[in-house]
Amino acid sequence: MLSFLSDYGLFLAKTMTLVVAVLVFVLGLALIAGRNRKGGAAGEISVTSLNDQLEDMQSVLEQSVMDKDSYKQQMKEEAKREKAEAKARKKALKKGETVESSGRRLFVLDFDGDIKASDVEPLREEITAILTVASPEDEVVLRLESAGGLVHEYGLAASQLERIRAQKIPLTVCVDRVAASGGYMMACLADKLMAAPFAVVGSIGVVAQMPNFHKLLKKHDIDMEILTAGEFKRTLTMFGENTDKGRDKFVEELEDTHELFKEFVSGNRPQLDIRKVATGEIWFGKRALEHQLIDEICTSDDYLMQAARDADIFCVRYEEKKSLQERISDFAVHTGDSLMLRWWDRLYKSRLLSR
Repeated sequence: MLSFLSDYGLFLAKTMTLVVAVLVFVLGLALIAGRNRKGGAAGEISVTSLNDQLEDMQSVLEQSVMDKDSYKQQMKEEAKREKAEAKARKKALKKGETVESSGRRLFVLDFDGDIKASDVEPLREEITAILTVASPEDEVVLRLESAGGLVHEYGLAASQLERIRAQKIPLTVCVDRVAASGGYMMACLADKLMAAPFAVVGSIGVVAQMPNFHKLLKKHDIDMEILTAGEFKRTLTMFGENTDKGRDKFVEELEDTHELFKEFVSGNRPQLDIRKVATGEIWFGKRALEHQLIDEICTSDDYLMQAARDADIFCVRYEEKKSLQERISDFAVHTGDSLMLRWWDRLYKSRLLSR
């Protein structure tokens, strides 16, 4: 037991010394970076070819499952065909002829929504980039995942998708897990809306809740004064005494927001029986199809794999460039987490061995 405590103490001392040294180093670099930093770091658009990724996966599997001679022969034939195609394109360009693309183009976006729809900032940059090159013959596919959140934030996210519609570019939305409330506000803009069999769809409703501590404050003889200019500047409060008049006004505002939500959804999906589905309920994929909340049962993976047969598919991402200070901060957090996990793992194993 004494040996274990001695080893443990020595290990803890070494770990703390290393952590302190790393933190001092990180703090010094962060201070230097903070002095040299001028404004926020800009982001950049990255584009990857889904077709190339699928071909690489196929090649790896074929190499594993095919015999060596057959695979080598297949590679020779593919190389020969690609060489012939490249030669034909080069010849056409020399003659001044227009070389057409091998097929239509799909631009794939991802939106992973939280309560504040934080992904709206990269989304607007990605859509702006796509609109500079896309045409009505192309297509935008949005892989959407969101359980909803703040009305004004998701209203802005939906407005970004409306920019695609305004340019007459087909918009497809794929829901693999959830598109509810504000998420469905975005999804209903799709020309083609599909969901996985057990994806959660719907929740066309509005909710607001807050705690009220007035009775608790009153019990401890604490007064809370709220001064406003305007009859309904503050309808409900967390600390003051709420009135029936203020409560009624708050509910009236919720109902009006719900009406706007229903008008937006029914305007974009007129086939819906909005009175039947705008109850705040949710449905899984199959039931959502029965209520015409979606157009098809399909996962994003199946849709994109099928489209890759005759289309060039590009995944478009907007990535913010992190400053040196932010990169150092991320490194420090990662290093600290790794050290703590390693320390805990060793301590746990030591306890097991000492038993």
